[in-house]
Amino acid sequence: MHAPSSNRYTVVAILLHWAIAALILFMIWLGWNMEDNEARFQLHKSIGIAILFLSVARVLWRWRNPPPPLPDDMTPWEKRLSHGVHMGFYFLMIALPLLGWLLVSTSRFQVSTVLFGTVSWPHLPFTEGLRGGVVHEVTEFLHSKGAWVLIILLGLHVAGAIKHEVAAEQGVFKRMIPGLFGRPHSPPPAQGYAIAFGGAVLLFAIIAAVPLMKSAPPAPNGPGATGAVSEEAGNWDIDTETSEIAFSGTYQGKPFSGTFGRWDATVLFDPEDLEGSTVAVEVQPGSASTGTKLYDDTLQSGEWFDTNTFPVVKVSLINFEASPEGGYTAKASLLVKEQAVNVPFDFSLIIDSDTATFEGTTTLSRAAMNLGQQSDPGGDWVADEVTVTVKGTATRKE
Repeated sequence: MHAPSSNRYTVVAILLHWAIAALILFMIWLGWNMEDNEARFQLHKSIGIAILFLSVARVLWRWRNPPPPLPDDMTPWEKRLSHGVHMGFYFLMIALPLLGWLLVSTSRFQVSTVLFGTVSWPHLPFTEGLRGGVVHEVTEFLHSKGAWVLIILLGLHVAGAIKHEVAAEQGVFKRMIPGLFGRPHSPPPAQGYAIAFGGAVLLFAIIAAVPLMKSAPPAPNGPGATGAVSEEAGNWDIDTETSEIAFSGTYQGKPFSGTFGRWDATVLFDPEDLEGSTVAVEVQPGSASTGTKLYDDTLQSGEWFDTNTFPVVKVSLINFEASPEGGYTAKASLLVKEQAVNVPFDFSLIIDSDTATFEGTTTLSRAAMNLGQQSDPGGDWVADEVTVTVKGTATRKE
């Protein structure tokens, strides 16, 4: 490995330096201004992970491209202090994001992480038994105090750079200025692009692939997708293209809605024999889609539907009765995470020859289904009541 022949950093080192610096300054502000703000909290986590991998690339780049020597007119103690500040920076730029990752992973509030609203990010492995305990408290302390140490180092770093620019010494700040300004020599030849950026990208890709490996394999949308409910006992075939199971509620006072993409149903219904009518439905909650990836990931997590352990929600409709308004009502029995819930289900039905059009609704309680009861038992964030709507068409079997 050759020694640098220039007193300037490489262009890559300069760009990484200023990119990380800008993100750190924004993170400091964001850390003080994100309380009770989900969007800023997610952004804080996203930028933290970005800083982590940019810092990994920066360390690997520094290894392959040593920085220029400090000016000769700096005293030995100034050089030691400068070196110590730099090493402290590198340590904290990697340690603080890792502590933040551990902090989120060990929190009893298991909030999903979606980087910049796009990439699902897993919790650290082997942290299930540490949630809400001493490890979480210690991690929170270290993360908070480490941020203050970073601010102090940042102040020393800036003060040192200014001091060497205004004093009768060789300046060091101009070595990190992009472009031609203050550039006495060309930067040294760069090497190690694949190691620095390839290593950081590969590490990121491996971690980001973990949620994908845990996800259920893709399946067709709509009825018939689960393949678990036998249709032999039914007398109606539900039309896949026109039928849906949807849900809606409020989050932080704002409405949200979504649909379940994979479900199956066996329908045995006769208006002349309501007592003998039954409907069996199996829904895959992992197929819930709200249009917001954070919500979709959260619904699959352990304290919500826990889709890895309970991939199916079973629903049965019995005790059908004709309502005075001209529709029907039934008793809906749900089995959610082995939790039994019974609610009334009201629906309208129009039968025209061999075609039926239906639409029904019911209201469910998150608390009754044990959904989100660790992080939001009082419904302060997500309202306890969730409305489920079913609509579509069916064709009578021959």
